[in-house]
Amino acid sequence: MAELMQSFFTLDSFDLRGKTVFLRLDINSPMNPMNGEILGGSRFKSHVDTINSLMDSRVVIVAHQSRPGKEDFTSLEKHAAYMKRVLGRDVKFVDALFGKVVNEAVKSMKVGEILMLENTRFYSEETEIPANDIEAMESSHIVRNLEPLMDYYVIDAFPAIHRAQTTLVGFRRVKPNIAGKLIEKEITMLDRFNGGKEHPKLAILAGSKIDDSIAVSKNFLDRGIVDAILVGGVVANAFLWASGKNIGRKNTEFIIKNNKDHESLLKECTEILQKHGDKVIMPVDFILNPSGRRISVEDEVPDDELLADIGVDSIVLFTQHIREAKAIFMNGPMGMYEMPAYSSGTFEVLNAISRSRALRIAGGGHTLSAMEKLGMLNRIDHASTGGGALISYLSGEAMPVLQALSESRALFNGN
Repeated sequence: MAELMQSFFTLDSFDLRGKTVFLRLDINSPMNPMNGEILGGSRFKSHVDTINSLMDSRVVIVAHQSRPGKEDFTSLEKHAAYMKRVLGRDVKFVDALFGKVVNEAVKSMKVGEILMLENTRFYSEETEIPANDIEAMESSHIVRNLEPLMDYYVIDAFPAIHRAQTTLVGFRRVKPNIAGKLIEKEITMLDRFNGGKEHPKLAILAGSKIDDSIAVSKNFLDRGIVDAILVGGVVANAFLWASGKNIGRKNTEFIIKNNKDHESLLKECTEILQKHGDKVIMPVDFILNPSGRRISVEDEVPDDELLADIGVDSIVLFTQHIREAKAIFMNGPMGMYEMPAYSSGTFEVLNAISRSRALRIAGGGHTLSAMEKLGMLNRIDHASTGGGALISYLSGEAMPVLQALSESRALFNGN
């Protein structure tokens, strides 16, 4: 097991039979704006092992959906119904997070029953209390009302581990906080990649979110975690621009428009290339949009075209690195994979990963969507549920939920 996991309570740390267990999940999911139906069940399915391991407990689910101001900021009533279908077990819903109706519902539960409470973000105490003010969290209506109802507090919301919100970190000193099976699996697999002895170790960082990928690149290379990084998509465009290549007006405009701090990001790319240039593998050719023409990295990029996919020479280059790797992490597609004309790079890279015998971990919504579309999800070792949390963890940032789990273990160990 990962070294970090040894500082947490897990579900094996206590006899939870007959106990009332509050379970903080992350089932925040895309929803159809026309009818409010849930569009994807991957987050629900990721928690099944944890919920099923609590068959002999009373389980009270605490969760959120979206945030104020968004179209999909809504009640969890449909989430309870969806979870019922996923589990094949009844999941009752209470349209409140605390108060008399919640007290009565929890106290009347029988062993084996599951109850889901209302969206935590309907309550300002969830998001408005400063991250470092644990006393204010413990004084909140949320903690003061729910703490007497529970024996243990299990946290399985891996996609939210980088958030310091009341239902994620506010119970750590009032009841033992326990890591659920999803968090246990995620941390174990990610730490296996970070600390494993397999070499060559390869990170493939692509897609359009360049700030995340630049942060991960720096952490991976400065700490010597990986032997090489393959870059694709807009991430590759940023590194090419930073290296002095002319990537064309439309591509530079895209980076500027979507990154207010693009100058500092390009400076970071330059510093990474100066320090680790031989370990950053960039594409050597591209497919242009809209013309569909293939050009070399040395060619002039027309100002009215986008670099929409990597070309055949880049595919050969990247595939060779993948074939030699013993551990691979991938986040982000090679280009505009949603359009068939520009999907070859992403498909061929994913296909090479699926054939590899290396340790293979993938994360990010677009990456997993592409893998699911191509039927490759079951051909890798681990598909991470995290988005921002995954990137933050791999970037070496402090994770408030993991710190809370460690603090709770230190406080309650032996009690």
